[in-house]
Amino acid sequence: MTNEWQYTPFTPEEEAGGSQLAHALRIPAVAGRLLYRRGIRTEADAQRFFHPSLEDLHDPFLMQDMDLAVKRLNKALGRKEHILIYGDYDVDGTTAVSLIYKYLRSAGCSEHLLSYYIPGRDDEGYGVSYRGVDYAHEIGATLIIVVDCGIKAINEIAYAKTLGIDFIICDHHHPDEQLPDAAAVLDPKRADCHYPFE
Repeated sequence: MTNEWQYTPFTPEEEAGGSQLAHALRIPAVAGRLLYRRGIRTEADAQRFFHPSLEDLHDPFLMQDMDLAVKRLNKALGRKEHILIYGDYDVDGTTAVSLIYKYLRSAGCSEHLLSYYIPGRDDEGYGVSYRGVDYAHEIGATLIIVVDCGIKAINEIAYAKTLGIDFIICDHHHPDEQLPDAAAVLDPKRADCHYPFE
């Protein structure tokens, strides 16, 4: 496979504004230009970007289905269901699995009721696989929290439902018109989601 890099050169405004921002922050000029391109135009905005606080985050319940996801997760925790965290094999997938695993352990989910699964890149490919669903069934998982994939796994999630397994999908890829039949589908790119940060 051959990839061709396509990039947009900085505009004169981005060059000038980014250079000023870089000078004020004592960072490389290209970093200042990239911040400027992202809409970070002042030193105060840059400080908020580099040192965020919880107050800077949007209300998570603005995300479509967040209430359903929380309800299903609370049900699983209350009933002591076996939860499988399923993530893609790339950096955002594996780090998301790690973060959710660590959080659920700290929230009291016992180690024997919490598992994770990263599909093999070469033999399973991208996304939710039937092999991963079968693994969840074998270990007795009744809830799969899938991160960084799942938005197009209509058939695999339908199969999981026949095995008594629910899904909470946490994805950021563009969905098709039909969404998977999951307990909750968290994706800011859903047509009906009005979360302010895609």
